[in-house]
Amino acid sequence: MEEWYKKITNAQSLEEIEEIRIAVFGKKGILAKEFAKMKSVPNEEKAAFAKGLNEHKAKLMEALNHKKEELSLAALEKAMKEEALDVTLYSVQSTTGALHPVMETMDKIVEYFVSMNFSVNTGSMVEDDFHNFEALNLPKYHPARDMQDTFYFKDELLLRTHTSPVQIRTMKNTRPPIRMIAPGAVFRRDYDLTHTPMFHQVEGLVVDASSKVSFANLKFILEDFLKYMFGEVEVRFRPSFFPFTEPSAEVDISCVFCEGKGCRVCSHTGWLEVLGCGIVDPNVFEAVGYENVSGYAFGLGVERFAMLIHRIGDLRSLFEADMKLLEQFA
Repeated sequence: MEEWYKKITNAQSLEEIEEIRIAVFGKKGILAKEFAKMKSVPNEEKAAFAKGLNEHKAKLMEALNHKKEELSLAALEKAMKEEALDVTLYSVQSTTGALHPVMETMDKIVEYFVSMNFSVNTGSMVEDDFHNFEALNLPKYHPARDMQDTFYFKDELLLRTHTSPVQIRTMKNTRPPIRMIAPGAVFRRDYDLTHTPMFHQVEGLVVDASSKVSFANLKFILEDFLKYMFGEVEVRFRPSFFPFTEPSAEVDISCVFCEGKGCRVCSHTGWLEVLGCGIVDPNVFEAVGYENVSGYAFGLGVERFAMLIHRIGDLRSLFEADMKLLEQFA
């Protein structure tokens, strides 16, 4: 047994220690062979023989564990020295930071509307039912609520499904004229290639006295805005329905991938839907106490614009913190 004590003492690596452990304590190891000799030992000597083997077994295990701990500590100290970083040393591998593509797109959208004399208004992400739904002509029984199912708290509080509550609160606290956008995060119970439970919107509102605001004004500002964002694209307006605007329209642009020729992205139609808009419904003005006014409103998803501008195929990838994706925008 003495030779194994020496081998343990002279071991230079954890690999050697593991080899010794198997050789001594394994099923076919030295101790197993020694215990097998018990069959040939006289009965009166078996107790002393077994006691001696067990004492050697305990001492060898103790020596093995002590050496293993010693070598593990030495290996750790060596690794720490080799991998040590001088935090005061200038790194030649440092990368340049960049805005997240969603925030970059948001900034570009806000930049355009600020240049067109729109104010930027923000509000709370936790709203009540009145400001998020009822004031926008969406009473509790309205089926359009199903499209904006969200996350609810007690006392009719909820995570806002759009930034329209900012428009409602602005109108309740301000007299016309109003020319504003409301950017921010919103929440809905969606999750697929083009939807996530949290996303960002920019909604716009223009209100003025009497009938000064028309659909023609809305059409001009949106066509100019979309060409600012996507270049020389064609823009079309399709009749649609939104509870808070009447008349309402969906706005499409010619596909930026195939230039309107038709491809998989645009379902071979040559068009991509990008936002919704319309003339503000009189019921919305009534809810905020406005009389003899006219206005238009529009809303868009920032992630949708970011996907089209940067040609990103899956909306969810924008929120996965994938450095391989995000480094492309640095």
